[in-house]
Amino acid sequence: MIELWAGLECTVNRVGELYFDQLARSGHAGRLGDIDRIAALGVSRLRYPVLWENVAPHSVADANWIGTDAFLYRLRDCGIRPIVGLMHHGSGPRHTDLLDSAFPEKLAQYAGAVAERYPWIDAYTPVNEPMVTARFAGLYGHWYPHCRNDHDFVRMVLNQCRGAVLAMQRIRAVNPAAQYVCTEDGGTTFSTAPLTYQASFENSRRDLALDLQFGRVDRAHSLSAYLRAHGVDDHEVSWFQEHRSPPDVIGIDYYATSDRYLDHEVGKYSADVHGGNGRDAYADVAAAGHLSSWSIGFTTALERIHARYGRPVALTEVHLGCTRDEQLRWLYAAWHGARVAERSGVDVRAVTSWALFGAYDWDTLVTQESGRYEAGAFDVRAPQPRPTAIAHAIGQLARHGDMQHAVASQPGWWTRSVTPGFLCTLPLESRKQQPLLILGAHGTLGSAFVRHCESRGLSYVAMSRADVDITDGKEVDDVVAGTRPWAVINAAGFVDVDAAERDPVSCHLANAQGALNAAAACKRYGARLLTFSSDLVFDGERDTPYAERHATNALNVYGRSKVQAEQDVLARLPTALMVRTSAFFGPWDDHNFVTQTLNQLAGGKTLYISTSVVTPTYVPSLVDTSLDLLIDSEYGIWHLSNPEPLSWLQIAQMAGAMAGLSTSALEPAPPVSPGSLAVRPRYSALGSERGALMPSLACSLDAYLAARRTG
Repeated sequence: MIELWAGLECTVNRVGELYFDQLARSGHAGRLGDIDRIAALGVSRLRYPVLWENVAPHSVADANWIGTDAFLYRLRDCGIRPIVGLMHHGSGPRHTDLLDSAFPEKLAQYAGAVAERYPWIDAYTPVNEPMVTARFAGLYGHWYPHCRNDHDFVRMVLNQCRGAVLAMQRIRAVNPAAQYVCTEDGGTTFSTAPLTYQASFENSRRDLALDLQFGRVDRAHSLSAYLRAHGVDDHEVSWFQEHRSPPDVIGIDYYATSDRYLDHEVGKYSADVHGGNGRDAYADVAAAGHLSSWSIGFTTALERIHARYGRPVALTEVHLGCTRDEQLRWLYAAWHGARVAERSGVDVRAVTSWALFGAYDWDTLVTQESGRYEAGAFDVRAPQPRPTAIAHAIGQLARHGDMQHAVASQPGWWTRSVTPGFLCTLPLESRKQQPLLILGAHGTLGSAFVRHCESRGLSYVAMSRADVDITDGKEVDDVVAGTRPWAVINAAGFVDVDAAERDPVSCHLANAQGALNAAAACKRYGARLLTFSSDLVFDGERDTPYAERHATNALNVYGRSKVQAEQDVLARLPTALMVRTSAFFGPWDDHNFVTQTLNQLAGGKTLYISTSVVTPTYVPSLVDTSLDLLIDSEYGIWHLSNPEPLSWLQIAQMAGAMAGLSTSALEPAPPVSPGSLAVRPRYSALGSERGALMPSLACSLDAYLAARRTG
């Protein structure tokens, strides 16, 4: 039976003189309680780092085992068997690197020290993905020692493989039963016809590290001439034949970008993916999204590796940096792919949910600290790691061999489209999955949800004010009964703050009674609810951001209607997700503050802008984050807005400057406009004690301007 394993994204790579440490960035290194969180998932094994650079940065004699002791012994107490990794995309401590002729022996010395310290550990990955590491450090120059040639690439492959073989020898001298779990990227390169020769070469090169360790590289090997041309002599190759060290389990790490597509028609692609081999120019892109005949390759990778080497296999990294629904679908696809391979006779040992505590900056291949975070089974942006829907799915797979979530069985982007942007190719309404129900679908927020459900492949039913009167409880009940959604998104309501002062009854009916009607229907039919509140529930007496726990005291009719909605909805349906937000702006409507300000600045008008302080909210980020929280089954009040408290004037100045417009025509105005009917707080910035999930305003304005340019 296939087991469910897990792992932590633990890369410690070097760029110049800087080390980028994923464990430090995720905070795991200081949270022993993470082991209990992992144990609660029910996984049988954990890929766990005992990394050379961290434990023994100066010498093995000076190794610091204190933190490692605590974590490994806690793992043992919890009944989780670790697969210990010694290097994860690293180049070793500063006294060595991947080109150092002494590197293999130094790594082996460290491996022996680990085995002596923990003789009960029975599985190791001395070097993670040696081919990937050698490519990034030796061919592409991304990581230390930043080489860009085949000679250094080949030397890095040999050094890592020799180091892994020697490391396992030292480990088995302590524990003869220790298993070697060797991991490598499982992708395949495809190409247009003129580039078949290049794809064949890259597919042969992909297997080089495993071929070496299996003792298969000789003068008849397809890469023999290539190796000799780049400085490898017969003695170096024969060493691997004499010290043949095949892995006990071959781990396949397969990502959405693992399969590649080489296209000689470079004009179809942006310049950043153009490359070549000195003979032909070509674009190198992910097969997913560009090759029409491509299909997801979990089963294919497992079958190919098992057939080639005859060893047990496992999927050792399954993770997707994407929205939560796509993460669930990717995990589901991996599990399904492994099951299919098993039924065809492949000895599949496990599927490994990777990056339990998320990953940082892999969009830049960990070459800079830009702060780009991808959550995993836990989201570390909360005060304590917060379980996501992935954690619940892991628990289901570990205990029951299957996972259930309304969005998991819906098609992933890799099956919906082969065009950049991954837009749906089938009408969502034609699908049979349980839908989301969107109320208020024609408003700014509702229409954004429709757009994002389309792009994320979420089945939905959209209802406008003309379709259902949210203030009529029976109409709301009937539409929920008729659509049977897994969740309702209430994006309807009364939004004109000043008009609410003239018509408080209508405001209350739409905002308070309407939300309560949705809550009542959700409770009756077992659906989740996402609904929205406002920063105007606060009175502005603070000078620091309001958190979810702070007492409300609205100054106007609109704010009081939202306070009433919060109280009534959560009393009726405690599982409801109530999102407070503030000061919308987005690329798809012309009525928000940022768009109107930029239009007026472009016209050269003098603008008097309020100095009251808010936290602006970029609508696309709000929608995606809200959907992720809804899929995670989060509930209660959450504050979601861009994190920086700024005055309306400062927002205008920042937006204008980023748009390349002169902001000299912007002038300060009083916090509250004399013409306003509604009293507004002078300070209504939102902060969160539950998790800072939204991007910075600068990132949001970048995205806004890019979206406006592309239409």
